Amino acid sequence: MLNERQQKLCADSQTDYSDLRALFLNCTLKRSPERSHTQGLIDISRAIMEKNRVAVEVIRPIDHTIATGVWPDMTEHGWDRDDWPQIYEKVKAADILVIGSSIWLGEKTSVCTQIIERLYSTSSDLNAAGQYAYYGKVGGCLITGNEDGVKHCSMAILYALQHIGYSIPPQADAGWIGEAGPGPSYLDPGSGGPDNDFTNRNTTFMTWNLLHLVRMLKDAGGVPAHGNQRTEWEAGCRFDAPNPEHR
Repeated sequence: MLNERQQKLCADSQTDYSDLRALFLNCTLKRSPERSHTQGLIDISRAIMEKNRVAVEVIRPIDHTIATGVWPDMTEHGWDRDDWPQIYEKVKAADILVIGSSIWLGEKTSVCTQIIERLYSTSSDLNAAGQYAYYGKVGGCLITGNEDGVKHCSMAILYALQHIGYSIPPQADAGWIGEAGPGPSYLDPGSGGPDNDFTNRNTTFMTWNLLHLVRMLKDAGGVPAHGNQRTEWEAGCRFDAPNPEHR
């Protein structure tokens, strides 16, 4: 799974990541066990993390019944079933979230859009410091396809993640596309995808940057809780602004 350079980077690391948890949401349109090309790229990042003793889980949202909407539990809004609350518990437990998607018509999948909407639906939850619940966590994305759109999809996903509170490290995306138009996908014989040095480099850099940033955040106790606590804002505090009643 990992090439010689990737294995050496893992072997040379002196940092302990064994207390970290990572969750990959593979927003493929294919149900398990159908082969997912996006999963092929996820597997590289996952292998690097597992070599560093990170607890990793991969979920295909398409395998679950996830209601459409922007409320935390859509069974309270007319849906008979909604698996999102159970998946959200795994999201909350993860220090690292990586969203994977294939490209269709230049866009991320409909499943990926749905997942981002559901992440947004729970973004008003707060952590123990009164900040939004995703503060102190890091996010990245992996994209595959045989048409243009890697950077466009990454831009949309990473913007959404930072907007709801995730910290985004440098170069937090990676992807692979073949020649424009119909052609082999990432795992197809002869595609060159798994051996592509550019993709392997970017996937490796993304993974290590996620690990580095979340290690820094976790060791620092998260994002400093000043000027960003909704509980304090709603109590009337305006932090460094003149406000005699809340000094």
